[in-house]
Formats: sequence, structure tokens, C-alpha cells
Amino acid sequence: MQKEKISFIGTGVMGSSIVKHLLNASYEVTVYTRTKSKAEPLVELGAKWAETVAEAVRGADIIFTMIGMPTDVEEVYLSENGIFANGYASQIVVDMTTSSPELAIAIAKKAESLHMHSLDAPVSGGDIGAQNGTLSIMCGGREELFDRMMPILSVFGKQIVYQGEAGAGQHAKMCNQITVAGNMIGVCEALAYAMKSGLDPETMLKSVASGAASSWNLSALAPRMIKADYEPGFYVKHFVKDLNIALKEAERLQLELPGLKLARTMYTDLLEKGYGEKGTQVLIKQYIE
Repeated sequence: MQKEKISFIGTGVMGSSIVKHLLNASYEVTVYTRTKSKAEPLVELGAKWAETVAEAVRGADIIFTMIGMPTDVEEVYLSENGIFANGYASQIVVDMTTSSPELAIAIAKKAESLHMHSLDAPVSGGDIGAQNGTLSIMCGGREELFDRMMPILSVFGKQIVYQGEAGAGQHAKMCNQITVAGNMIGVCEALAYAMKSGLDPETMLKSVASGAASSWNLSALAPRMIKADYEPGFYVKHFVKDLNIALKEAERLQLELPGLKLARTMYTDLLEKGYGEKGTQVLIKQYIE
């Protein structure tokens, strides 16, 4: 049976790795991103290049998007040059951007009005998960569409869970980001304590990272903090965006989350200091400098 033709819009740190997995699985993939140079390595591997979103949409069975901000998502989907203005009935759109549940619902409603199909499918696992094809994928939309998409999502994801109707994937991602935010503070404070008390941080991690305190941040990002490696697996600027969405949703739900507020304040401070293009592990600078 012939495989679906895929278009992938947004080939950043994580999107490019996902496209590589799709190419390795013999899918025909067309890519579009605002900065063409970012997509050139993928074109060399066999991806086709589209000059515009409209060109990427034409001829695709499935359109994945993984872009920066909710405003970018709105433009890519809802503008006159966007997906819905150039799409057609039966196409599937899968937004993997971490965005607002409200926007995910709006996209799903618009898709349905055009007889298209929509999933919100944000991911967790960072650059390492994307490279290894082990991402956690949180899906919202119609369950029959989720079932239909499982073979493709399994190409680059390991834990793929249906969360509920449109927007539920984004709500689940907010839960993920809330957990990560609090945990990142704990990891940084543990490292700061280890350094001040005279422990060797790497030796400390051998014990702590394999015990009850174990977490992805502790295993994957604490070693980068120790080496002062702040290159992004996930950008500070995008994390601040996520925390803002989570706090807005918490306020709408009349839910008080002081830990989330603290994390947002600390990351916003880093953003204002010029660390927006660094990885979230740069939070350690709030403790050791």
C-alpha cells in the first residue's frame, strides 16, 4: 500500500529530527520553514522543498506543523496564505506546536467546517527524544483519527497517548510544562547545594539521578549545567511562552499555582537578560552567578 505524502512545516531543533525519522521510514516528505538554510540538510537527505506554506499544502495527505508561538500557528493555519485557505477536504493537519488549548479547538472547528481532520499533538522529550525517536506525544481530537495516525506517530514517538477531544493534547502538555518548571528549579537548587557543600556534582548525580529524585531534567540537563553547556534542546523563549499559556489557563480555571508563577518569574528574568536563545538548563545561572 502506498504511504501517505507528508508535508512538515517548521524544521527547527526538534522538527528536523522528526523529518529525518519520517524519511528513514520511506515517507515522501515536503518541508517548509521560514529560514530555508535550516531545511537544506533535510533536502540533501531526500526531502522536497516548498517555497511557501501554500505550496507545502498542495498534494499532501498529512500536514504536520511544529512552529514557535501561538501567533505563528494562527498565521500558518488561518491567514489567507495559510493551510486552511489552500487545503482541501480529507487532508489531515497535526499541530505539534505547544500552543493554547483554545487555539487547538479553533483549528479543529475550522478543519471540520472544511471537511478536513485535525489533531493537536504536542510533544515532550526535547532534542534528545526527537533525535532518538522516543518522544512522548499527547493527542487531542477525534479518537478514530488518533488511531489512524498511530503508525506514523510511532515512527518518532514512543509514548503516544490519546488525551481526549480537541485541546486535550495541549492541556496535557501544560501539565508536562508545569511539572518540568518545578523540577528544573529543584535540579538547579540541588546542584547549587552540591557545589556550595563541597561535593563533586557529577559524583552526586550518580546517586541522586538513579534514586527517588530521578527525572529527565536531572539525567539529561544537569550534566549540561555542570559543563556550562547552554545550547538549546528547548529554547528559553519558547518555555516562557508555554508558562504564560499555562498560567493563563490556570487563571481561567481559578487555580492558584505558586510554583508555576515562581518559575515564570525566573525564566522571564533570563529572557530579559538575553538568554532567550539558550536552552532551559541556563536556569542554573540564577544560582551560580
